[in-house]
Amino acid sequence: MEYNTNRLKLIIPEYGRNIHKMISYAIKIKDRDKRNRCALGIIKLMTDFVLNHRLRKSIPFFQQKLWNQLMIMSQHKLDIDLPFPKKESEKFKSFEKKITYPESLNNFRHYGKIIRNMIHVAIQCKDRKKKEGLFYAIANTMKKNYLRWNKSLVEDDTIFNDLKKLSKGKICLKYNGKKPYPLLQYSKIKKYRNDGDIQNQRRDSFKRGHFSSRSKK
Repeated sequence: MEYNTNRLKLIIPEYGRNIHKMISYAIKIKDRDKRNRCALGIIKLMTDFVLNHRLRKSIPFFQQKLWNQLMIMSQHKLDIDLPFPKKESEKFKSFEKKITYPESLNNFRHYGKIIRNMIHVAIQCKDRKKKEGLFYAIANTMKKNYLRWNKSLVEDDTIFNDLKKLSKGKICLKYNGKKPYPLLQYSKIKKYRNDGDIQNQRRDSFKRGHFSSRSKK
């Protein structure tokens, strides 16, 4: 079996591997007229990828964009008679730049970005009692988020360790000289979640009944 990881990298993956293969075939055609007809057929297939006909009309110079993308996928090796002015290949070097994602999205993403903001605010708090309460509130929120995305149970020690890593060692509930308070149990978290679902269902049913009764009148 041949895997995509072992194949050549697609220049514009949105068009798929078959379009790229057709372009490679068109490059090898020696007769110029046949090569032009083959390129026109590829453009028609590329047009079919845009299913929304209104979108085709709304994009200015839509056909010119397709021909430019055709030349990009051929790495400007396709020698054909273009219906539009040919663009230099140097202008498309920016496509090769790799997008760098924030480091905060790589680790512990199941806790969410808001947790990081909460940690920053809690660390800045000057009131000692309020500060400790914020730490445990963050830990309980982390446990809720963990159980929301993971079906397996999680120990409190795991949450404490992850909180220490997220805060870069500034929040150590497990290692402050005393035994940490236990976090919310799974049964309570599940109960809160089910109660919230029931309230949402009641609210939706009330809205449906309210509007249906008004429509009858």
